[in-house]
Amino acid sequence: MNRSTTRTLATHVGSLPRPHDLLATLLGKEEGRAVDEEALDARVQEAVTEVVGLQRDRGIDVVNDGEVGKTSFLAYVNDRLGGFEPITDSAGNPWGESREARDFPEYYEAAAGSGAAVALHMRAVGPVTYTGHDAIARDIAHLEEATKDRADTEVFMSAISPTNVEGWQENAFYDTDEEFLYAIGEAMREEYLAIIDAGLLLQIDDPGLLTTYAMRADWTVEDTRAWARTRVEALNHALRGIPTDRVRFHTCYSINMGPRVHDMELRDIVDLMLEIDAGAYSFEAANPRHEHEWRVWEDAGLPDDKIIIPGVVTNSSVMVEHPDTVAERLVRFASAVGRERVMAGADCGFASFAITDELDRRIVWAKLEALGEGARRASEQLW
Repeated sequence: MNRSTTRTLATHVGSLPRPHDLLATLLGKEEGRAVDEEALDARVQEAVTEVVGLQRDRGIDVVNDGEVGKTSFLAYVNDRLGGFEPITDSAGNPWGESREARDFPEYYEAAAGSGAAVALHMRAVGPVTYTGHDAIARDIAHLEEATKDRADTEVFMSAISPTNVEGWQENAFYDTDEEFLYAIGEAMREEYLAIIDAGLLLQIDDPGLLTTYAMRADWTVEDTRAWARTRVEALNHALRGIPTDRVRFHTCYSINMGPRVHDMELRDIVDLMLEIDAGAYSFEAANPRHEHEWRVWEDAGLPDDKIIIPGVVTNSSVMVEHPDTVAERLVRFASAVGRERVMAGADCGFASFAITDELDRRIVWAKLEALGEGARRASEQLW
């Protein structure tokens, strides 16, 4: 993957606002309504082309499809994994038993209406297999078509980690959680390889790595680290043989606007994150809960062949960052790890569960414009 060798490059995490008409069609299909597949495919292509252009116009160097053909960064696997059946009684508050809800119960009751709560969960009742070959081929074709005229543009595509599928779906087939986890990894590996074989960068989305501590109110940091170590090993197994410089890893805290006093400290898990076989690590760093953690990277021991993609604009506030603030954040990270090993990014996706639409699309694009301009201003200071 490209490095910031002559200037600070800019990218983002993945999900971006979908056009309302496309989202309505996608949600209808998800609910079982009949759709014109040919018309839907054409509309997705149009939306991907548009979203790629909007990224480029704002100075984003490493672009993606905005995940506009999916209703969720996670639940999309419902249609790509075999061996599962729907769980009809799975609705509820995903944060109900968390540390956060314990201390702020009234606030977190609102999470019961989030996309994470209303999207369909599944239960494994047979061997987990990958059945999404046609779907990932369409995703790749749409992105290739949208970027065909800019051979110099680097392009990434997101795919969910085995850890998050394991946390999202239930197991009623495998004897142990670890067997279930590795089976998911083997299935998702087919999607990972399809993205790599197409010449795209693969981004692994894994909010669960950092979120689990807050969600498991009875776990200590060490409990969480023991759990995470197994998940890191499983992900590396799924990534085996894939060049690390073709893989980006993203993690975050799964909740956007909230008190978040129980987010895991980056210092408590950064060493395990760096064991993941990736060439770049994307994480939250632009919100008031985590902005101070740039100092973690002074002593984290980032390997020489790795880069970081800190969030320098956030999805947890409607306020649009000033480009000078973005630049200052980037300069701090450059002072910690070196200017060539920093790429400007965002805290998280801006429409991870598209149905929630927490930020108005105009605000999202204004934030990405600030991201691109901030990277330009940081470059003026660093080069």
